[in-house]
Amino acid sequence: MSDDSHRTVVWAPWRMEYIKGSREDGCIFCNRINRDDDRNDLILHRGGQGFIIMNRYPYNNGHLMAAPNRHVGDITELTDDESTELFGLVRLSVRMLTRTMNPDGFNIGVNMGKVAGAGVADHIHVHIVPRWNGDTNFMPVVGEVKVISDHILATYDSLLQSLTSLLKEQS
Repeated sequence: MSDDSHRTVVWAPWRMEYIKGSREDGCIFCNRINRDDDRNDLILHRGGQGFIIMNRYPYNNGHLMAAPNRHVGDITELTDDESTELFGLVRLSVRMLTRTMNPDGFNIGVNMGKVAGAGVADHIHVHIVPRWNGDTNFMPVVGEVKVISDHILATYDSLLQSLTSLLKEQS
């Protein structure tokens, strides 16, 4: 018998939506790129062959993903142009997050295949997760929860403003 009296409880009802929610038909990336509701779909940027989207269930505040427009699950199946743009979107994401949130570092990675942890295995995507010194504390380690300190749409609006400024500077 375990003693749970020392545990801290954090109310995070949005997480239950993900756990118990029904899964949408089709690919979540393709569904979003084919709609025209970027704020609700959390799409920050559409490039020629790829896009940047926020993770609705983030590992950390500001967790972004860069993905190709084309539905492809294996990184080796990307064309050279798709690969080049995808990495450019990762770079743009890092610049946007740095300007907006001033993180101390990043986790950037691809989980290719279910066995590697891919939640969406049939549409390759790159995770860009900002990190801060001390952002791992007792909550995820002992309490088995993660606290996100900003509403996702407030983060979206801040990132979009930064992205607009960055893109103006580049042109």
